[in-house]
Amino acid sequence: MDRSPEHDFEPTLGRVQRVCELLGDPQRAYRVVHLTGTNGKTSTARMVERLVREHGLRTGRFTSPHLASVTERIAIDGEPLSDERFVEVWQDVAPYVHMVDVESQATGGPRLSFFEVLTVMAFAAFADAPVDVAIIEVGMGGTWDSTNVADGDVAVLTPIALDHQRWLGHTVGEIADTKAGIIKPGATVVLAEQSEEVEGIVLAVAAERGSRVVREGAELSVAARHVAVGGQLIDLSTPGGLYTEIFLPLHGAHQAQNALLALATTEALVTGGAALAGEVVEAAFGDVDSPGRLEVVRSSPTIVVDAAHNPAGAEALVAALDESFGFTRLIGVIGVLADKDAESLLSVLEPVLAEIVVTQSGSDRSLPTDDLAEIAVEVFGEDRVHVEPRLDDALDRAAGLAERDDTTGVGTGTGVVVAGSVILAAEVRTLLGRP
Repeated sequence: MDRSPEHDFEPTLGRVQRVCELLGDPQRAYRVVHLTGTNGKTSTARMVERLVREHGLRTGRFTSPHLASVTERIAIDGEPLSDERFVEVWQDVAPYVHMVDVESQATGGPRLSFFEVLTVMAFAAFADAPVDVAIIEVGMGGTWDSTNVADGDVAVLTPIALDHQRWLGHTVGEIADTKAGIIKPGATVVLAEQSEEVEGIVLAVAAERGSRVVREGAELSVAARHVAVGGQLIDLSTPGGLYTEIFLPLHGAHQAQNALLALATTEALVTGGAALAGEVVEAAFGDVDSPGRLEVVRSSPTIVVDAAHNPAGAEALVAALDESFGFTRLIGVIGVLADKDAESLLSVLEPVLAEIVVTQSGSDRSLPTDDLAEIAVEVFGEDRVHVEPRLDDALDRAAGLAERDDTTGVGTGTGVVVAGSVILAAEVRTLLGRP
């Protein structure tokens, strides 16, 4: 934990590559699904993992960031490492990490970062298990992300938009070029619907590397979608065939899109593109969860937590709230990190929120409440903005505001949505006792 944090690092593969060499290249001991994109990576990774596991294969899953415990980031057969096992894995790799720390510092470089060490731990834990397939989510970007020392049999690119511009570039084209760096020679590329510019860049990289591409809008589509109790019924069309009336216990068009990508990915990995057994698909998707993503964490009033932290994520959130929840009065609890586009995010949310309570998470990267309040007043107007620096106070204030016009007293149509950062979502889940 005293290493450089995830938002402060020197982009390079060299340090992780060197530790992996010393460990015998554990990342080559299993097949790999590698995921990048701006939004939807973790949900898609969880769906791929569940589909692969339903085929009787052992799985490793590496995702970030975590909600309650860092051990969530490294899961085997769908279960996070135990605290004890997490420590054991660290102790196993620590001598090799130390050797590379010394080598790097001797040439004026830094020690491995926090995320680089976690990446090494995941690769080692998966090889030791051993797993058949590892589902690996990038930390940031692609080309120089520490996870890119692994060679993905399937590269998944979820929708790409502006985010992390400080590291990835200031246009979607620059960002797409970095993210396309996970595409390896001969791999299958599963590509979400993208802007014309992004699609062109990804297709060019794939062609250069001899990679097969299956695209949403061409070979892949969500053929139909209907809201259902606790989620949605979806029809998905892939190169393998048409899968109909699959229950997905998650809300929103974006989750149906994530399911489509996961299904195509699993076809490519398990059957070489042929159809999967319908009962396997139904069982896997029916058991999927994605904590902190449009998750109902309390009722009366309903409190929904979502990890949306950029404008594209906020747009998906707004569409899903409108479709899946019958809110007549919705209050927002919003806290963002200082490096995010708070004004654009708030502008997307403004039409669906009656009022907003601005707050902040416990992260030292949080935008101070007063600064966020200034931006919120510009977007919402002074009368609709409330300020509560403490998150528990913000939740209480928002619940009271939601219930203010509730004439029946049972919370019908009233609700609170918490959004703005993954860290904020995690802290709300902890406050409200979610595991």
